[in-house]
Amino acid sequence: MIGSIRGRVIRKRASEVLIETNGVGYEVHVAINCELPREGNDAFLYIYTYVREGSLQLYGFMREEERLLFSRLLGVSGIGPRIALATLSGLSVERFAAAIEGEDVAVLSRLPGIGKKTAQRLILELKGKLPSIVAAKDSEYEDALSALLTLGYKKPDIITTLDTLKKKDIQDIETLIREALKYLSEGTGN
Repeated sequence: MIGSIRGRVIRKRASEVLIETNGVGYEVHVAINCELPREGNDAFLYIYTYVREGSLQLYGFMREEERLLFSRLLGVSGIGPRIALATLSGLSVERFAAAIEGEDVAVLSRLPGIGKKTAQRLILELKGKLPSIVAAKDSEYEDALSALLTLGYKKPDIITTLDTLKKKDIQDIETLIREALKYLSEGTGN
């Protein structure tokens, strides 16, 4: 089983990348929001090897937590690799885990391929099983969410904004709220 790949990015597309290592090119499926280096540069991906009915597919992730969540999602009845990858494209690992633990059906059912019943099944099967994934940053996320709700912004707009800002790896709550206010005032919020 392949656990990770380090090699040169030969070709990038929205949901897949071709990585060459030691003269072999590996086609790897990735989340749409996966921030890979430019073609010609080296990349490292954690790999989930998916084998089914004579087919072998590789799924790549920038963080080990993403690979772990992908694996857990595949263990849920009715969730295949396409929906699991779309889930990781739609929400950060931390936000997904918070939605599961908070039983937030509305957030989960907005993901591609996941309706209300599937969201409820995800909660039922994953609640309490993601503590190793939920990071300390999640409390900062919730604090920022609460502060922005108090200021009158709409929850869906705040969630979208905070998920976008999580990719920037902001270190403190004050900066997170300040950046969120800038983003929301540009037209996504009130």
